[in-house]
This record gives sequence, C-alpha cells and structure tokens, in this order.
Amino acid sequence: MKSSKGIRKQFLDFFRQKTHEIVPSAPIVVKDDPSLMFTNAGMNQFKDVFLGLKSPTSTRVADTQKCLRVSGKHNDLEEVGHDTYHHTMFEMLGNWSFGDYYKKEAIAWAWELLTEGFGLEPDRLYATIFGGDPTDGLEKDDEAVNEWSNFLPEERILPYGRKDNFWEMGDTGPCGPCSEIHIDLRPEKDRKKVDGATLVNSDHPQVVEIWNLVFIQFNRKADSSLEELPAKHVDTGMGFERLVMAIQNRQSTYDIDLFDHMKAYLKERTGLTYEKASDIEQVAIRVVMDHIRAVAFAIADGQIPSNTGAGYVIRRILRRASRYAFSYLHIHEPFLFELIDLMVDEYQEVFPELVQQKDFVQRIIQSEEKGFLRKLESGTQLFQEYLKEHPKEKTIEGAFAFKLYDTFGFPIDLTELMAREVKKKVDMEGFQQLLEEQKERSRSATAVQTGDWVAVNPSSDLPRFLGYDMLELDTRIQQYRTVKAKKKTLYQIVLEETPFYAESGGQVGDRGTLKNGAETLRVLDTQKENELIVHLVDKLPSSPGGTWTAQVDPSLRRKTRINHTATHILHAALRETLGTHVEQRGSLVSEKSLRFDFSHFSRVEPEELTRIEQIVNERITAAIPLQEYREVPIDKAKGMGAMALFGEKYGDLVRVIVFDPDYSVELCGGTHARNTSEIQVFKILSEGSVAAGVRRIEALTADGALHFFQEKVATLDRIGAQLKSNKPLDEAVEDLLEKHKELEKQLQAVNAEKVGQLKKELLEKSTKHNGIHLIKEVVLVSSSDDLKQLSYELRKSTSNTLIVLGALINDKPLLSVILSNDLAEKKTYNAGQMIRTLAKEIQGGGGGQDFYATAGGKKKEGLKDALDKVVELI
Repeated sequence: MKSSKGIRKQFLDFFRQKTHEIVPSAPIVVKDDPSLMFTNAGMNQFKDVFLGLKSPTSTRVADTQKCLRVSGKHNDLEEVGHDTYHHTMFEMLGNWSFGDYYKKEAIAWAWELLTEGFGLEPDRLYATIFGGDPTDGLEKDDEAVNEWSNFLPEERILPYGRKDNFWEMGDTGPCGPCSEIHIDLRPEKDRKKVDGATLVNSDHPQVVEIWNLVFIQFNRKADSSLEELPAKHVDTGMGFERLVMAIQNRQSTYDIDLFDHMKAYLKERTGLTYEKASDIEQVAIRVVMDHIRAVAFAIADGQIPSNTGAGYVIRRILRRASRYAFSYLHIHEPFLFELIDLMVDEYQEVFPELVQQKDFVQRIIQSEEKGFLRKLESGTQLFQEYLKEHPKEKTIEGAFAFKLYDTFGFPIDLTELMAREVKKKVDMEGFQQLLEEQKERSRSATAVQTGDWVAVNPSSDLPRFLGYDMLELDTRIQQYRTVKAKKKTLYQIVLEETPFYAESGGQVGDRGTLKNGAETLRVLDTQKENELIVHLVDKLPSSPGGTWTAQVDPSLRRKTRINHTATHILHAALRETLGTHVEQRGSLVSEKSLRFDFSHFSRVEPEELTRIEQIVNERITAAIPLQEYREVPIDKAKGMGAMALFGEKYGDLVRVIVFDPDYSVELCGGTHARNTSEIQVFKILSEGSVAAGVRRIEALTADGALHFFQEKVATLDRIGAQLKSNKPLDEAVEDLLEKHKELEKQLQAVNAEKVGQLKKELLEKSTKHNGIHLIKEVVLVSSSDDLKQLSYELRKSTSNTLIVLGALINDKPLLSVILSNDLAEKKTYNAGQMIRTLAKEIQGGGGGQDFYATAGGKKKEGLKDALDKVVELI
C-alpha cells in the first residue's frame, strides 16, 4: 500500500518533472487580505498574480497547501465528524499556470497522474464541467468537454451550473469555470445496480470529488459583474486526504494511514476500537482527529485562541473537539495536547513549523482545554440548579440555553443531550431566535461594503513604497473606491508611489496629507490589502488626476519608528535574560507606546524586568547605528542570524535590520531609528499574561517615557506636601500605614460591638412561619463583610432558622440569605435558589451555596419588597 507520505511526494515529483517550481505552503492564517480570515484554498497566496497586480516567481508552480474551511463562503465545520470525508483543516495539492498552459495541459496531466501515476481505475472516474449561466451571460464550457472527450466517454462528462462548477474564492475576486474529477469508490456490485453518474454531486460518501481544475478567467466585482482578467490561468486543487483514500482503497478519509497513530492513541486512552465503536463514538473520534490538526497548525502559524476574530474561530474548533471527547468518549481531563507528538511524526518532513513550535503549541492547547473543562463543569452545575428551580417544566427555556451558550461558552447540543437524559427538551426556536439576534448585531457592527476600484491612471504595476528614504514625494492617484463600515462612509486611494507605511508587522499605518494645489486630503490611516498600499482618506478628490504631494506626518513617524526599534532591542534583551526560547508572538507599535508579546511560560519576576529594562537602556546609551540590508536572499539573511517570525510568509528577497550583529538581527519591513540613541529612554509599564505561554510587556520611550517620569515625580511631590513630614517620603508613608492599621483595628472592634448589638436585637425579632423561625430585617452596616459576619453570627446562635438580611452599601442594595445548620441539612430550603427569586425585587442577581447566598442590585426601594417576599416563599 502506498503511504500518504509517498503519495504526496509522488504528486510534487510529477509536477517537478513538468518544470513546475515547488513552493512552500503559505501560513494557514491570512494577515493582509480583509476578505479572508484563513487560507481556504491553494490559490490564496497567488491572488495578486491572478489579478495582474504581481508577477509570479515562475509561470508554473506546484505545492501542498494547509487549508482551513471554517468561516465565510467555504465553511465545512458542522459537517465534520458527521460524514466521513469532510475536514476543517486539510491539505490541498495544487498546480498552477500563470498565463502559461491552460485547459488542454491541465486536463491531460491530471488524467495522466491519476490513472498512470497513481493507478486509479479509469472507469471509476467522472468529470464535471461548467454548463453555462444565463445570469452571468456565460456559455457552456465546450473547450473542457472537447479535452475530456480524449479520455472519457460522453456519459461520464457531466455539465453542472454555477453553484457546482464555477469556482469563486469569495464574494469578490478571481474566479472562473472549473472541471471537477469525481471517483466512484463503491463495491462492484453496487456500481452495477446504480450508475455512478447519478451520484456525482449528491453527497454520497463513496462517490466524491478528488480534484478540481479551475480555469481562472474573470474577476468578480463588488456589483457581482464579471470582468476579464489580463491573462488566463490554471488553478487546481486536490484534496490530499481524499486522494489517499482513493489510492489506499478506503471507504473514508478517516481510514487512511494519516490517522492511524491517533486511532491507536484513542483506543489506548478510551478502550474504543474505531471500527467497533457506536455511530456517535465514531463521530467523536473523527471530530477529535480532524480538529486537533486545525488548531495545532493555526497556533503554529501564529494564531492564538482568543475571544475575537480568527482567534475565536480556533477556540471554537478546539472546544468542539474537547466537548465531543467529554460527552461521548468520556475523557474529562485535558488530552488533546498529547496528540501533537503524533502529528509531529507525521508532518515533520512537509510542515517543519509544527516541529519547531511543538512545545509552545502543546502548552497553549493544554491551557485552553483546562479552561473549557472548567466551563463545562460550571455549566453542568447551572443546568442542575435550573432543573431544581423548574421541576415540573418539560421544556428548557431557550433564554436559559442561550445564556449557557453565550455567557458560559456551553455548547447547545450538550444542553440538548443533558435535557434528553432527564426526559426534557430545549426550546430550540427561542434559542435560535436569540442566536440570530446576536449574529445580526455582530454583522451590523462589522459589516463592510466596498465599492469597485475606479481607475485614474490604469497600471498593472503595484504601488511602490519609498518611505524608508523619504517622507514627502510627488505622485499620482492610481485608483480609488468608497468603503462603508459601521454606518460611516470612508474612501480609499492607491498611489503609484507612496512614502506612507502601511500597517504591517505590528507597526501602525502612517498618517498625513495628500495635496493637489488648493485641495488637501487627510490620510487617516494606511493599510495593506494583499499587495496594495491603501490610503484611507476623509473625502474623495474633486479632481483625482494630476500630481499630488504625499506627505507623512513627520512627528508621528519619528515616534513610531523609535518605538519599533525599541521592540527589537527589547526582544534581544528578553532572550538574553530569560533564554533563547523567547520568540515574538505579536506586537503593536504606535506613536504613543509599544506592546510586545513573547513566548514564555511563567511570570517575569520583578528583578528580571529590572534587568531587561537596564539592558535596553544600556543599548540606547551605546548609540548603536542602524545597519539596514535590502533585497537580501532569504537563505543569506538566515545565515546572518536573522530571526524570522512564525506565521509570516517571506519572499525570496527580504530586508534585514541589524543593531549590532552580535545583539539584534531580525527580518523586518518596518521603519526604524537611525541610531538607538534616538530612543532616549525606555520604561516598562507592565508585564502580564495574554494566553497560556504568552506574556506581554507594555512600555514607553522618549517623550512618552519622559512625560511618565515627570508625572511620577509630580505625584510624589504632591504626596510629600500632603504628608507634611520632615522624614523621607518612604518613612512617612510607613508611619501613615501603621496609623491606618491601628485605626482599622479600632474600627473592627467598634463594628464587632455593633454587630453584637444588632445580633441581639434581631434574635428578639424572630417570628415563626410554616414551622420554621424567620429573621428578616434591613440593617445598618458599613460593608458587605459586616453583613456576612452578622449573618454567620446569627447562624451560630440559632436553630431551625432562616435569616434574610438587606442593607444599603454605597447606596446599592444588597441581600443575604443564610440557613441555620440543622435547617440546611433538611434540604427543604436552598439559599441559592431563594436569592435568585428575591434578587428580582432589587433588579439584580446573585448566587452562592445551598446554605448561604448573596445578591446585589440597582433598586434600593425593593429591599422591603424582597423581605416581604420571603414570607410568601416559605
């Protein structure tokens, strides 16, 4: 049997022999394309080549690309696990022609490789072609039909419409007709009963697409119209896992050798053999095996799980895997991180970034698992409390299910599962309504509408950035468009040449002006969109033609570039102090401050921070000049010791920034100080955790740091003047703290006496209701701690008693419910349930234990109503 590694190698070798350049996979996380969150196809990294904005390094290219389809137009997440051939993360084998060969060669080579190279049976293969679309004014792809007729009979060349056979990356962008190759993997007896042609594109698990040959011919514009591209291209994508399934004669992509190690691990862990497991257990095993790949590669490429954007998608995938394992494989402790070792063995030859990042990836995943399992535990507890409060209801409220989902991250299908176990159902209609309302709010907040680019000076050349050497130059507007976002209308301009630095590598975009005679446009920001440098301006030019003077705000640029240089010096100081395991995980460099995220698995101690700060300031004082090297071959740059960031896609030629070859050498496209002395001074403001294994330092330099020091000195002077002491400031503060401690003791004694008196008065006010004693009163206390102490004192001195107290603390209503020991043991009353009912009277909420609970609220006049409600509850 051919191994998956051998099959991958054979594919690349085949196209190498067809004079294709073999290129590495792009990162799975997309950074400079606002239309994409993740790489969802092999062609993503070549988008600008298709649009005619960038020249390819070779007209023939092949690779294997890590892809993730969990968002946007291509989203396979919910299918994964429930069928046997979808994946979130998958490899896409592909070959490209940039204005070179077209349909004839693409089809002939695909047939040659599949049948002669891989030995697939020709009579099991079907080709679909684009059947035309009247809406777009497109005819049937007869050219593809003619080419396929050299290899397939007419009945196995099948026409389909735009939905199936017109490939588009997104709502806009490069697109074109495609021809898919499907394979029928059914047993011979089934093939004789039903013609495989009738099962193509019908989601049959054994009649599946394995290769899509896309003929990039058009650009889909914002108004949905199509325009011809400057040249025609070929973009093919073959699902690696499906190809291996076909060659290894498996019935599922999860049965191929790529997953054998994981199955063996899960069998040892759970005792379940995949083939003998129940249907839902098999779904869970497939989810785990698929999702861990997606999460691991995303983290290795620089995307840490978080609560927003791409990070939230990765967190959702990880939690889905953890939840399936928790619910159906009965694994209730972190374990997914252990699978990374198995992945390293499988992928080290083709995706070395996972090998290099293994420890970091494992720690992030383990931490995420721990956090989510705690949420599952707390969500389960809330669910049980809900059941106690609603014992007779047969339906779980949609609002409660949504609260579990939205507030606590509790999966809705787990809520449904738990409901079924107690013979209840969830109001899914109510849940879905709340979910859609939330999605609509999110869509409204993030919706962006972009108009088509309007050409002023049409050119196929990318705009040139000249901002390393100048802050002002004369240029022309190349194109512009209108953008609507968050109910605001903004405008984007692309210049032929620009001094404006586009936000990248953590450095914010430049601001400044564009001037043409009497007209001035304010540049509010500069962004990078694919390979375009886009200037965000406050209005459209009345006359876009002619010469424009582009001028960067020099003050903002100066402050930003010295902060960027400071991050390089800080990075080197961190590695010198903490160890060479420290690597940059993100940064934000603006004119105001700098933020630097780095890999480290424990708190940076105060003495270490002091040392780091000292090293940076020593390097500033040393006045180290900048050494800048442009257009350096990537291998030569690495030979110089330049550090590359994981998740970044570097070209063949790079820029190297050096501040002392023995100290700081990094690949970087940002702007920098000419000498470290420009930084003047460096001051760390804070150090803390961002995620498991990732720490963050925030700092100031130059004017910002000097202003910080001035404010600190002024504050100390004010404190000294207020203390009116002849002693040094630190001694005077110590004296003040001692006096404060003494006064605290005196106050505690007074409060204890007051609590004792209150306790005596309240015991005398006890009444009897429904067989138990009740103490209820609004009391005058100074703090929530005093209320708690009073409640516990009463508890110790009573039996068969319910104590409900209210108080106003800082003009906010507070309620306390506590049961005497013997009453709590009877389980007749539950303080936690009771407080949630009473809290409604003060427009608040709370919780606690079965015997003691508290709640805060907004409506202070509701305290009396809450106490009156207690009698009704009893």
